[in-house]
Amino acid sequence: MSAPCPICEIAATVRAKRARRKESRPGELLAAALELFVEKGFAATRAEEVAKKAGVSKGTLFLYFSSKEELFKAVVRENISGRFGEWNSEIDNFQGDTAGMLRYAMQVWWQRIGSTKASGITKLMMSEAGNFPELAAFYEHEVIQPGNELIQRVLQRGVDRGEFGPIDAKYSVYTVLAPMLFLAMWKHSMGTCSAIGTTIDPERYISVQVETILQGLSRRPPATDREHAP
Repeated sequence: MSAPCPICEIAATVRAKRARRKESRPGELLAAALELFVEKGFAATRAEEVAKKAGVSKGTLFLYFSSKEELFKAVVRENISGRFGEWNSEIDNFQGDTAGMLRYAMQVWWQRIGSTKASGITKLMMSEAGNFPELAAFYEHEVIQPGNELIQRVLQRGVDRGEFGPIDAKYSVYTVLAPMLFLAMWKHSMGTCSAIGTTIDPERYISVQVETILQGLSRRPPATDREHAP
């Protein structure tokens, strides 16, 4: 039996590394794009900057993503909208009361989205949506609508189980969204300034917000019953 060919082994190793590198490129490009989009905004980020940060040529970037707009959509799907199936499944399988579910949902949002660079996409969309109506429509369809529906499911569960009082589920969604949006905006604006005297502890902030929301949602006896209560 002939001895292995050292040159052939080296060539095979190089081919394997190149194959692995090629497979990882989309992820590397998305990570680079997310960082630049959040740091500079959509309009100010150039495709060649993303390619350079990912260590590839501009031409290579366009092999995977046909335009900067498609790259942005892929970033949103990778970091937010592609995860709604997972989050809905968690809601389906949650064991416990709806107050616990809401606490869990808001805390997990911070851990998985709010505390990460992905939360900067919210600030980007709020500041640039008017200049990019196609991206705004995409974001509304893939993030805002399913996000609202997810929160609505949580709130409606509480109503159906008699844990929450009657509510307008459509607009009550914004009671939950508002503190999360504020925290995301703060993190990527005033929160980045070390000289700012006011600081926010995200976990404490969320805990206070969710308990305040739950006080408003909790089912209370009718007014006549409360008037005659000892």
